[in-house]
Amino acid sequence: MKSVVIFASGSGSNAERIVKEHHQKNFNVSCVYCNNSKAGVIQKMQHLNIPVVVFSKKELMEPEFTLNLLSQNIDLIVLAGFLLHIPSYLIQAFPNQIVNIHPSLLPKYGGHGMYGMKVHESVIENNESTSGITIHYVNDMYDEGQIIQQFELEVEKSDTAETLAEKIHILEHTHFGPTILKILNHEL
Repeated sequence: MKSVVIFASGSGSNAERIVKEHHQKNFNVSCVYCNNSKAGVIQKMQHLNIPVVVFSKKELMEPEFTLNLLSQNIDLIVLAGFLLHIPSYLIQAFPNQIVNIHPSLLPKYGGHGMYGMKVHESVIENNESTSGITIHYVNDMYDEGQIIQQFELEVEKSDTAETLAEKIHILEHTHFGPTILKILNHEL
């Protein structure tokens, strides 16, 4: 069975959905790595019996961190609401094996500092008629890796950043897990 590691920084709703729908059915989520000791993902994973490793930004930058991951025979690293920049040597150690999800149709509303509500507020402020999610490989630049898949939705005139965020979460929960499975099965 293919092995997946999830990196998360926040509430963990995407990580939770991935584990509930796919763990031990389609692939093994061997561990969740979290850089925020107060993140909601920790408790969610504990309830699901998934090991969690809490680490610091400094530890992420140390070669031992990458060596530890390499020793685990990981097939894919999934960033699910992970906010730290991935160091180059980690990307080089896992070429085309690190994927991220972004809450916009990249290249729009991507880059350093563009995450969560900041993205949705920008979409609303700019009167965009569509938005969506982008699942992409991670490279050295924020949100500039090769796009794997995008899923689009219509932005209604009545939408606020909050209602758009809810719609985007539904898209994420619907498409992220199946896209991960397709990547692991070399279908994308």
